[in-house]
Amino acid sequence: MTISRFEVFYAIVESGGLTKAGEMLNLTQSGISHAITSLETEFGFSLLTRGRSGISLTSNGERMLAYIREILILNDRMKQEAAAINGLEMGVVRIGTFTSVATQWLPHIIKQFEDDHSGIVVKLFEGDYSTLEQWISNGVIDCGFLTLPTPKSLEFLPLKKDKMLCILSDQHPLHTQDKISFKQIQEEPLIMPKEGWDNEIKQIFRENNIKPNVKFEVSDDQTIIAMVQNNLGISIRPEMTLSHIPNNVRILNLENESFRFIGMATKPNMSPATKKFIDCVHSWLSEHNLLDY
Repeated sequence: MTISRFEVFYAIVESGGLTKAGEMLNLTQSGISHAITSLETEFGFSLLTRGRSGISLTSNGERMLAYIREILILNDRMKQEAAAINGLEMGVVRIGTFTSVATQWLPHIIKQFEDDHSGIVVKLFEGDYSTLEQWISNGVIDCGFLTLPTPKSLEFLPLKKDKMLCILSDQHPLHTQDKISFKQIQEEPLIMPKEGWDNEIKQIFRENNIKPNVKFEVSDDQTIIAMVQNNLGISIRPEMTLSHIPNNVRILNLENESFRFIGMATKPNMSPATKKFIDCVHSWLSEHNLLDY
């Protein structure tokens, strides 16, 4: 049983197919098939099901995946430590993010990181808050941008307080106000982010005993803004999502100031490459006066 066979298995799971796994690892499809067959023979059971719809994990494959992922993570960290001892930099850092951070921060941060650490490969994974939490906990990603609260099992480096605001159309009767009361919010049709993207909004509702009149639930920031623009309802959004808001959308403060608290989350004992990336995030935000916590 070798690391290379584990890498083949994980590449198939990650890419969803033998051909794509071969491209990722620069192996022929026959080489991929041989490696996975050999691994299944050594285990004594099937790991993958090959059907018309593609490749899927068997129940036994699901059970082995967590162990194989952990072995590959430890192997990568060992290589990184050995490289560091020899004065070199290498490895992969897998980063989880959500849309506003991916749009406003990450292109600049990754550019700086790659300029400073050319031997480290960056991979991006985008998801909602709950998915990112799960990916970090399961080792799918090395670190991720999250908002508080986070599980106690994760380490959290706070970065920014992002103000929560109300948006509405300039055709809305309340558009001339500076602030909107929670009573007014409760009476208006509300456009909400979908489950998994709505943590901080639900927290505002809980803290202020608001029973929202939810009209639509959508996951994309720009879709929410477009619906508000067309006076289909009001919405509550973090300030970072409102950088390119149309002229006919108004921004109102909430009755009481509320924030989402953005930071970087990781499991304890992070890899050297992950630590370097988190240091780069902190440095870039500080340099551009965006660090605010």
